[in-house]
Amino acid sequence: MQESVNSLLPVWACLCSLIAVPLIVIFRKEILLREMITFGAAFAKFGFVLAMVPILLDGKVITCSLIEGVSGLNVPILFRVDGLGMVFALVASSLWIVTSLYGVGYMRGLKEHSQTRFFAFFALSLCATLGVAFAGNLLTLYLFYEMLSLATWPLVTHHQDKEARTGGRTYLSYLLGTSIAFAIPALIFTFIKSGGDLSFAGPAILASTDMTAWSSVILLMAFAFGFSKAGMMPFHSWLPGAMVAPTPVSALLHAVAVVKVGVFCVIRVVTQVFDMTTLRQSLGALNVNEVLCWFASFTIIASSLIALTQDNLKRRLAFSTIGQLSYIILGAALLHDVAAQGAALHIAAHAVGKITLFMCAGAIFVATGKKYLSQMVGIGRRMPITMGAFFIGSMSVIGLPPTFGFVSKWHIFLGALSTGQFVFVIVLIASSILNIAYLLPPVWKAFFPSGPTEFDDEGIKEAPWTCVAPLVITSTLCIVLFFFPNELISLTKNLFASK
Repeated sequence: MQESVNSLLPVWACLCSLIAVPLIVIFRKEILLREMITFGAAFAKFGFVLAMVPILLDGKVITCSLIEGVSGLNVPILFRVDGLGMVFALVASSLWIVTSLYGVGYMRGLKEHSQTRFFAFFALSLCATLGVAFAGNLLTLYLFYEMLSLATWPLVTHHQDKEARTGGRTYLSYLLGTSIAFAIPALIFTFIKSGGDLSFAGPAILASTDMTAWSSVILLMAFAFGFSKAGMMPFHSWLPGAMVAPTPVSALLHAVAVVKVGVFCVIRVVTQVFDMTTLRQSLGALNVNEVLCWFASFTIIASSLIALTQDNLKRRLAFSTIGQLSYIILGAALLHDVAAQGAALHIAAHAVGKITLFMCAGAIFVATGKKYLSQMVGIGRRMPITMGAFFIGSMSVIGLPPTFGFVSKWHIFLGALSTGQFVFVIVLIASSILNIAYLLPPVWKAFFPSGPTEFDDEGIKEAPWTCVAPLVITSTLCIVLFFFPNELISLTKNLFASK
């Protein structure tokens, strides 16, 4: 059992963005002040998260009880910060700073309406995200999970046109529908089966229960589908539909916060709700954990094939995200420490890589008004910085050195090899080849078109610096983390240690 340190730091980290919400609304007419409040809250949140890192690297965890019991259930609303939660919190809080800068450039560049509402709900979403990252039990995790669904819906429907309303309905229908149908029953069953102990501290919640193989697989898949922000097929359609949102929303919430909350919850379930003995029970031809592995593998390959057919750049990136999320699920479901570590690292690796790609898509739209790949042939000559960053982000998503995506995928690959599950090794290799097929040809055509293009005589140039600087930062981060991954690797060790 790890030594715990009681501290209010995780509470303050969450409250930073929550306190910013009314201030953003109050000073809505003072645009510069409104944006300064956003940046102030973002830097404060990141500062509180950084302050907790030394405690975690010292092998301790941070705890803080918010409410002692909910409705007589004797289940507290509790924060518990461990290595996995810290990695997620570092990713979300640091990239909020970058995306806030990008959001200012994007929203101003396109003269978007309702910018105050946009920044207010953006801040509220980050409060919910860190609440999930720091959740100390299953109930706390679920409550912040649902808070995030409701906080991001106004962002998805920001444009308020027919397409946005349709995307918003799909978004809420999937996220709330799967939660009600699967996650809530799974949570209630776990509460009853565990005798009311939903804590993530110590042994797995269901470690001492007499779960059969079939009850285990039903419960596992109920959680996996109930936390549908993970985007696993067949409950994935909300994610491409949510691409109607402004690009800053797609960049942070659908490349970092929302989707990563989904896979983060699945990792918590695999490593801290179930114990490894229960998940390795035989169903005959398969073990319990292998059912989840096969669903994840199907999602990885199918989404990659669909991405190949998409001409709309944001939709191609959306289907790419669906596949990359299942890399994380597969890494956890393999039940191997190295693979699980790779899954946790891929939360960070995919975040910095995919947010770069989404911001590049937004920069192209701001500068040219174009959103289809067939319209971007030769654009690299006019927007070399943006397309150079797109190339680096693509390398990280594919998993090529020298980017951090190579580090995370290599861990998952080694874990799959170590378990002797060679079919999943083949899935990982095939998927990487498909990643190359749908990400690198657009880069080649952007820089090396086969003939004259519409960009040869146009006065198109890079988007405003507030759009370009963030994608330069995140693409640089893809490379920096490849050479300096030690702290993140230390935080993600031994996810199955107490099981």
